[in-house]
This record gives sequence, structure tokens and C-alpha cells, in this order.
Amino acid sequence: MRRSLRTALAITAATAAATLAVPLAASGTAAAAPGASGAPAAPVPPRTPLTDFNHDGYADLAISAPYATLGGKTNAGYVTVVYGSKDGPDHARPTVIDRGTAGVPGEITQDGNFGSQVSVGDLDGDGFSDLAVGSGYGDELLVLWGSRDGLSGAGAAELPATSAGFSTGDFNGDGHRDLVSHDFPENEDDRAGMTVSYGPFTRGGKPERQEAVYTGQTFGPIDLIPGDVTGDGVDDLVTSHGFEESAYPSRVWKGTKDGLSQDTKKLKSSLGGAIADVDGDGYGDFVTRDNGSNNDDNESDKGTVCVDYGSKDGPGAGRTAKITQDTAGVPGVGETGDQFGADISAGDVNGDGYADVAVGVPNEDIGSGSAKVADAGAFVLLKGARAGLSGAGAQAFDQSKPGVPGASEAKDWFGHRVLLSDVDGDKKADLTVAAHGEDGTYKDSGAAWVFPGARGGLTTTGVVSFGPKGLGAPERNATFGQDVGRH
Repeated sequence: MRRSLRTALAITAATAAATLAVPLAASGTAAAAPGASGAPAAPVPPRTPLTDFNHDGYADLAISAPYATLGGKTNAGYVTVVYGSKDGPDHARPTVIDRGTAGVPGEITQDGNFGSQVSVGDLDGDGFSDLAVGSGYGDELLVLWGSRDGLSGAGAAELPATSAGFSTGDFNGDGHRDLVSHDFPENEDDRAGMTVSYGPFTRGGKPERQEAVYTGQTFGPIDLIPGDVTGDGVDDLVTSHGFEESAYPSRVWKGTKDGLSQDTKKLKSSLGGAIADVDGDGYGDFVTRDNGSNNDDNESDKGTVCVDYGSKDGPGAGRTAKITQDTAGVPGVGETGDQFGADISAGDVNGDGYADVAVGVPNEDIGSGSAKVADAGAFVLLKGARAGLSGAGAQAFDQSKPGVPGASEAKDWFGHRVLLSDVDGDKKADLTVAAHGEDGTYKDSGAAWVFPGARGGLTTTGVVSFGPKGLGAPERNATFGQDVGRH
């Protein structure tokens, strides 16, 4: 039987089955309300980055290592915070938080997997970004509160959601961040769904209200992708669905002043993705990995990135695009098992007003013949433009490229996670890329790189890299970079 929500969720299964309005994780920038013509106004950038834990105007990084060994206990896990600055990531002064940190509920345990997933949002509405941290399956989420001094364990609270999957966003447009999770009340029909906890949250972790949403599927949502695809200034939600080898259609849930609407729209099956305005028309576009029709094909898939362009009627209303490594302008060649699109993030790298898209290719083989390095990994940056996303001007990087620290090694999985955010505050998004299989003193200790954004795109000038050892964090079995905190 499925685990019940805490008793704080005062909703019966019968009521939940009839309720279909749920808000999902939000995008970084909400668009202004549409004008009289019905066309949305230009997006309004936030005054400070949504990943700004200390409210100093620079985006901060939260990078998890859920399999790290702590005090001899395997898979205990931790989260490291690297703060942004005018000079980029300040990796000389990180903050490392685990179950043993003062103020954090619980204790360090074997297989605790602290940091299995991390998500960012200002949950209490005080102007400081907070971090929701997942751990072992079925454990309640924890929130680490942002402050002038950044993140710490002080006052950390449990949230009325579990660690199965979650995200944050403003789904009723009231200016407060909401939390959406895979939780759903236990019921006789064993129906699955999701729960939205509406902000603002108290410092004890209590939301203003909660709502359970039955998704119409026997099995609950997999991915929760937030963003405004209708241009009305309220975050919408895209959920993906599937079970074992079966890939089901994804769904779009429209955000309204009352929360997510029950009037959903079906899309093709998808995996992960991001919502961002890549063509500058004021509507968020859904950029995702094509999931095909069978989940068993994913590991051997070359990978295809799909774009469903937003409109007043949502994404996929008539304009779509597909991009692969064989698309004109995209560096490289699509090969079996590359998994182009395994992770996706969006942000304006060159400051031209169009969102660009970072595409992880963690299973890319580097080199050829006897010199080929299997699953070393790479990433590709696709440039946004008035005509939309294409291969024009695309860039590709791996650890064998000049100026990139390190070297391509088998099963590094460079590009496992990609995150675009403005770490140095120059109004151009920088790319953080993780390789959880990077070897340090120990095998698979993991590492991260930050590539600065510039007028011409991403650059290796000023690129920095760091791993657990350099941050003073535990290194054994860390797989540092399993997840990166995004909003």
C-alpha cells in the first residue's frame, strides 16, 4: 500500500479523486500579465536570483552527494552550498550540511541518502531562497532556511511531503512559492496523484493550505516541470507518466488564481526538461527529451530534444521542433546510447533576451578507435533566437577540450547534471555541469565545473572546477553532483 500523508493533510480519498487542480514547480522568471491584445508582456526578471540563499544578488549552488560515506556509514549523504560572487563561484568558502549538522532533524545513518534530491524556492516569503532536501524513500522532506549568512541547519524543519519527488513554484500567482510532491492520500482504489502545499510556509514547515490532485493515471507523475507556458504570469505544470516499459502521455496543468486547473492537456511522452522562452514571444516553451513509446529504449537511445512552443493555449498547440546531434549546426554525431537530453536546463547565456538551453550528453564517447573513452560525457549549448531553438551557433564541451580542467575518462558521465544560473551577477547565465563519476582520491567521488556566460556564449575563460576534496567535504563514495538545486 502507498504511504499516507501526515495527518496535516485534511482531505479524504473520495475528495481527492474529484479534485484536479494542482500547482507545480515554478520557473525562474514569471511573465507579466497579458495585455489587452491577449499577447503576453515581456518577461519581468526577478530582482535577485531565485537560487540566492543569502540575498546578495548572486546565484548560489546547492550540489548533493547522497551516497557519501560519513563516519563509516555508507550512503549517508550531504549537500554542499557554494555561494556566488562577482568573481564566480566562491568555492573557497563552502557550506557542507548533513544529518549531523546542528539544527538538522535526525542523525547520520547508513543508507540515509541525505540529498537524494534538492529543490530551491523561497518558501516562507522572507526574500531568502530556501532549500528543500530529500533523503531516503518515504522520509519527510527537510527545508533549510536561507538567511543573510546563507544556508545552515538552524531551524531546519520537516515539510508535509516525502522524498519520492518534488518541486517548487507559484501555481496560484499570489507571489508565494508552493511545493508540489508525488504524495497522494492512501485510498481503496490505490489511485495515484500529487499534492500541492501552498505557501507561504511557517518556520515550522506548515503550509497555508494543501490540496491533493488525482492525475487520472494508475501510477503517479514522474517528472514535475514548472513554468508559465500560457503567458498569464502564473506558473503551469508539466507532468510525465509511465510504468516499467510503458511510456504514457505527459500532461500540462494550467495554473490559475485558485491553483492548478482540472482542464489538462496531453502531450507526447517526455523525460525531464525545462520551461523557458527560447523565441522571445513571452510564452514559456517546453524543452524536453523525447521519451518515445517504450522506456526500455532510453539507455540505448541516441537522444532527441523536443520543443513544444508555448502559446495562450499552452505548449504543443501547433508549433514543435526536434533537435538531435545530427541536426545541422549541432557539434558531434548521434550514436547509440549517447542519451542527448539526459538533463536539460535553460537560461540566457549571452544576454540577448532569448533563453538558451544546456543539454547534457553524459554517455557521449570521446575520441575514436583505440583512443575512444566510453561514457566520458559532454554537454551541448543550444542558442535561443527569434526563430526558435535550433543548431545554429551551438557549442559543445567535454573534458578533452582546450581550457576545460581535467581529462575525459571512462564513465565520468560529464553532463549528468547541467544548471544555468547567473553565479557572477553579470546578467548572463553561467553553466554548472556535474560529473558524478569523476574519480578523485576515491573512485566516483564526483566533481563540478562552472563555465562563465559571455556575449558569444559559454567560454572556458575563467572556468573553474571543484570536487569534495577541494571543498573540505567527505570524498569516499560521494558521487558529488548527483543533483543540483534548481527552481
